[in-house]
Amino acid sequence: MVSRSYSNLLELASGEAPSPSFSRMRRRLPRIMTVAGIMSDIDDDGSDSVSSDPSSSTAQRDRIIIVANQLPIKVHRKTDDSRGWTFSWDENSLLLQLKDGLGDDEIEFIYVGCLKEDIHPNDQDEVSQILLETFKCVPTFLPPDLFSRYYHGFCKQQLWPLFHYMLPLSPDLGGRFNRSLWQAYVSVNKIFADRIMEVINPEDDFVWVHDYHLMVLPTFLRKRFNRVKLGFFLHSPFPSSEIYKTLPIREELLRALLNSDLIGFHTFDYARHFLSCCSRMLGVSYESKRGYIGLEYYGRTVSIKILPVGIHMGQLQSVLSLPETEAKVAELMKQFPAQGKTLLLGVDDMDIFKALVKVISNGTTPIAAP
Repeated sequence: MVSRSYSNLLELASGEAPSPSFSRMRRRLPRIMTVAGIMSDIDDDGSDSVSSDPSSSTAQRDRIIIVANQLPIKVHRKTDDSRGWTFSWDENSLLLQLKDGLGDDEIEFIYVGCLKEDIHPNDQDEVSQILLETFKCVPTFLPPDLFSRYYHGFCKQQLWPLFHYMLPLSPDLGGRFNRSLWQAYVSVNKIFADRIMEVINPEDDFVWVHDYHLMVLPTFLRKRFNRVKLGFFLHSPFPSSEIYKTLPIREELLRALLNSDLIGFHTFDYARHFLSCCSRMLGVSYESKRGYIGLEYYGRTVSIKILPVGIHMGQLQSVLSLPETEAKVAELMKQFPAQGKTLLLGVDDMDIFKALVKVISNGTTPIAAP
């Protein structure tokens, strides 16, 4: 019998209403793609038993599996006539910088996520092998239609505006909840879980899931590996209960997140809103003592942490020290003399919730639009 903590997500992702392109996504990574401490032949049966966790192999060091919508990888198509790709680290990716924050060279990192380019199905096995062997990355390949409904549909039309306190006002703006987009979201989270199962050593590895794109992923991992050490960090705000309760699948998301061992937020206000939603909508109470916040959920204690993301000063300083940066600063100082003026420089996305858009709307003229 499956615990209610898994909600109805397992049913939704079980194939009763599958995506038309889903069949080819069940391929496993080739068995030759193994690294020390990785179990490459995880049993994939559908049993609900929580005692089916494989025994851990002799791991050489601690491992953290970092899971996010996108891998910290840059992808470039080869310029010659051969059909192929070149890959490099995306040094600006926050996920890549996490290991610097931990400061422990003995920790091994595995990354799971999507690439920024579509890879032809015939090339996916080869690309998977290259990325795992060279970068310790596990790519998640999604059919374009499924990715569009999951990312541009549910994530950007439903979750992203709501988490920033913008309620849809008309059907043209996503005002009506679209169940097919929700199913695509759940299905993609299930695909991510399947990819993690290819490389996880559940007794020893730590899994760190990032952001609102993968909020139901903890359900699938907890169902398969009951003792998995699982953390989730939300990079966006979490709205007040008055806003959050307008989401039709509000309880499903809360229950899914509570399948984590630790949930991190940027600020105390975001955590407070989450705790309020759990209390009002699920009847789950929490305890706070000496800076520790914990919720009791189906026999487990879920920890809540305030973990504001900082600035990688080393990377910032290295960019500021570049000759081209110094030349650009000198050019701007000449163009805008400093007497009585404050010159602000910023880089941001053209998003309705980003600071650059607010600067423009407030009447401040930017030096150059991106």
